[in-house]
Amino acid sequence: MEKKTFSPEASPKAIGPYNHATRIGDLLFTAGQIPLDPMTNQIVVDDIAAQTTRVLENLRILLESEGLDLAHVVKTTIFMIDLSEFGKLNEIYADFFTHDYPSRSTVQVAALPMGARVEIEAIAHY
Repeated sequence: MEKKTFSPEASPKAIGPYNHATRIGDLLFTAGQIPLDPMTNQIVVDDIAAQTTRVLENLRILLESEGLDLAHVVKTTIFMIDLSEFGKLNEIYADFFTHDYPSRSTVQVAALPMGARVEIEAIAHY
């Protein structure tokens, strides 16, 4: 099976030696998306709602570069630095995934790159 990796121009630049996504067969695996503004490559304001929105918008940009949308996502993994913000994250998440929600795991971590409050990775099906 052929492996295809890519990092779309419209996405924020990777902050390390990795690609934004890898396609194997009819599955797309994304790297964790943090709340980087694609224009400045800087973290958006230190607010869980704004950061979750930016992360999901970045994920949407990435999927659209492959002709997909959020409805193609079958699994997400969410990393948060503070689970007390879980409720607010869920409100924003529900604005992006409005039905037939993907499977999901959420874990609290000690820290995320560049001071992010949230990071989300996804698996999508073509």
